[in-house]
Amino acid sequence: MALNSRHFDGVTAEDVFAVLSDGETYAYWVVGTRKIREVTPGWPAPGSAIHYTVGHLPLRKDDRTMSVECERPRRLKLEAHAWPIGSLHIELRVAPSPSGCTVTIKEGPKKGLLKTIDNPLIDLAIKARNVETLRRLEKKTRERVAQPS
Repeated sequence: MALNSRHFDGVTAEDVFAVLSDGETYAYWVVGTRKIREVTPGWPAPGSAIHYTVGHLPLRKDDRTMSVECERPRRLKLEAHAWPIGSLHIELRVAPSPSGCTVTIKEGPKKGLLKTIDNPLIDLAIKARNVETLRRLEKKTRERVAQPS
């Protein structure tokens, strides 16, 4: 299971969760997601999903991520389907601090072939990807906060 954290200065947990709650932003901040095809109404309520495309032809794949649990503005648990090789468990936690908030992402294989071949190299690859994912999430959150209402 890969674990990454990043402190976001000057933004609140509510600011971060506003981005997490906007399924259309996932193609921007989730590394590997190329295009959002559909966001189920009610996202990120449990059972709702984001349908997306990853990769480019000939290695293009359409798949989805489902919300498993949502506790605004503190926690979002997801299951990312990666057919035919299984699925990933993803948990995002947002903890307020005096100067902003800390966002932690925990991700690892949940089922299928991914679970069978789970090893430190896979964790290292996920961890490296999530460093960039958190950087992009912080940037998208800052952009949203800077937008005039």
